[in-house]
Amino acid sequence: MPEPLDSVTQDVHVGGARLETLRYDGDAMRPAIVLLHEGLGSVGLWRDFPRSLAERTGRTVVAYSRHGYGRSDVLRAKREPDYMHREADVVLPALLAQLGLVRPILFGHSDGASIALIYAGTHSGAVRALILEAPHVFVEEISVRSIAEAKSAYAVTDLPAKLKRWHDDPDATFYGWNDIWLDARFRSWNIEAYAQRVRCPVLLIQGDADEYGTTAQLDAIAARVRDSRTLLVAGARHSPHRDAPELVLAQVAAFVAETARDPDA
Repeated sequence: MPEPLDSVTQDVHVGGARLETLRYDGDAMRPAIVLLHEGLGSVGLWRDFPRSLAERTGRTVVAYSRHGYGRSDVLRAKREPDYMHREADVVLPALLAQLGLVRPILFGHSDGASIALIYAGTHSGAVRALILEAPHVFVEEISVRSIAEAKSAYAVTDLPAKLKRWHDDPDATFYGWNDIWLDARFRSWNIEAYAQRVRCPVLLIQGDADEYGTTAQLDAIAARVRDSRTLLVAGARHSPHRDAPELVLAQVAAFVAETARDPDA
């Protein structure tokens, strides 16, 4: 397996916003893996996972911080309930085009998984495969409860200082995510219909101790896609790739290698 090159960082401008990206170059003849982070994530919060994934798969791996996250431009406007749709319909297609990434494998975590699912359901021929870690397709009580608890914790703990390490404006990042998920208008948010239109293989990953969602999310997706498999990680919480990195890397690498058996991969 070829070793990836050193990481390359690049700012990309999409929709008037500057977005930070990180890239490890691998086999240019195979589809790249694009990482879409969680609701409070960023390029930096993936930590060493992009490098490890590139080393394990031999693929090019790209991560980016969405508008309002990490070292990308700070988002001052409030998010609306369709913010993930806008990311999938407007930002992600433009970003992939600028980076020259054709028919990638999308690896999304939490909000990023939902964005990846919307994109694949809208552009069915533009995705080689989906890896969805802790995805949301509808709003559960456990999600609302945990997000409300996070709001309380943000006010009285050192969480702002911890987020400052990874985001230029932790308050804007935190409340941008927290406010929309607790908005009464968001309770009816549902993207199950997009799963019905997915035409690529899907790997579903979730921790069995996930504090932000239940396996009902995975069941809803698996019932609607043509080709799916599920990895339920014992003891893992909302981020199995951090709680059980070796297991997740091994399963993701096997799934990615399986897609290579298709002559069109």
